[in-house]
Amino acid sequence: MPLDKGDGPPGGTRETSRQLSREQLFVLISAASINLGSMMCYSILGPFFPKEAEKKGASNTVTGMIFGCYALFDLLASLVFGKYLVHIGAKFMFVAGMFVSGGVTVLFGVLDQVPEGPVFTAMCFLVRIADAVSFAAAITASFSILAKAFPNSVATVLGSLEIFSGLGLVLGPPLGGFLYQSFGYEVPFIFLGCIVLLMVPLNMYILPNYDSDPGEHSFWKLITLPKIALIAFVINSLSSCFGFLDPTLSLFVLEKFNLPAGYVGLVFLGLAVSYAISSPLFGLLSDKIPHLRKWFLVLGNIITAGCYMLLGPIPVLHIQSQLWLLVLILVLNGVSAGMSVIPTFPEILSCAYENGFEEGLSTLGLVSGLFSAMWSVGAFIGPTLGGFLYEKIGFEWAAAVQGLWALTSGLAMGLFYLWEHAQRRRSKLQNILGTEEEQTALLPDEI
Repeated sequence: MPLDKGDGPPGGTRETSRQLSREQLFVLISAASINLGSMMCYSILGPFFPKEAEKKGASNTVTGMIFGCYALFDLLASLVFGKYLVHIGAKFMFVAGMFVSGGVTVLFGVLDQVPEGPVFTAMCFLVRIADAVSFAAAITASFSILAKAFPNSVATVLGSLEIFSGLGLVLGPPLGGFLYQSFGYEVPFIFLGCIVLLMVPLNMYILPNYDSDPGEHSFWKLITLPKIALIAFVINSLSSCFGFLDPTLSLFVLEKFNLPAGYVGLVFLGLAVSYAISSPLFGLLSDKIPHLRKWFLVLGNIITAGCYMLLGPIPVLHIQSQLWLLVLILVLNGVSAGMSVIPTFPEILSCAYENGFEEGLSTLGLVSGLFSAMWSVGAFIGPTLGGFLYEKIGFEWAAAVQGLWALTSGLAMGLFYLWEHAQRRRSKLQNILGTEEEQTALLPDEI
């Protein structure tokens, strides 16, 4: 069955679910390795780092900023790497990013030896920034290589690979919590950092090289397209929702339900597992039935907003906070996130091609960099604002404020799609009327 042609070059190789070329298989293995490794390293901080930072004299707001600075520099690096992907080389950028990411993860494990106070805080920021830049390089290259290897089934492939992102999010918190309880602060970071470093030689060997000429278009032209600007706002809101949970959820669960650090990581399982399972399904549907993407985007954001209203839950609802309810809401949030995140990349790519962007690695680099950058904007605001609001108004109200962002972006996207539909109907009607007028004008001459 033909897949959506708007997602890649019309003359691109048509993939089928029955057979993959050796090159495509190697690309999938490489992308899966970076998704798994990076998400494990990213999520490992959640269960125990806020408490460890508190011991070193860092406030909740500063801890939130340590989480958030990762996203800020990921944003800046993604824009640069997306622009110069063709010049640097996709394979080199991927492998170098993975190597540096593994190294700085190991370095994060020795930060407990640093004196408490400003020195500890400064070193946390430096190591976190280096990790962000390296991750931006690897993931921007990964998205571009995937879209190049699978031009007609981008959403299906990205959705399927989110299984490994979800697996990383699933394994990171409980594994980090267990290793932290059993062996102390250093071991979780050194263990995971070494795993990522071991993946580097494998990817150097199996990852194919893709060459392309630099394109003429820029990020500015891409982001100033109204549809892409609104999709970027949707990506911001969703990543902010994820980032909000990093510095706040573990503290809320510890205070509210008195769970040990090892069990706190298990609370994150509901979100990660449901996201990993639902993403391939929504990716497949997005490629098979492209017109469903817009409704996935809108509905997913509205459901996410409802989840954050109930996460606390918000006090005006007068619902008692219970652990089973919290886990249930996180599961539903994982499904709604998969529904709205997965269609965004092919929607941006389709819109870029429709507006004259050339079909090739240069445009894929721009789109990959833009996606990563917009995700990073939300991932910076989420934990930073989340840590601040948690201190000022508590988790329940802070989560509700976060939900309003998702609601606003979902409604804005829905209104745009309704306007776009009306414009297309009007244009179609005008074309029909124009054709009828031409036929009427030609009729006397034919007689």
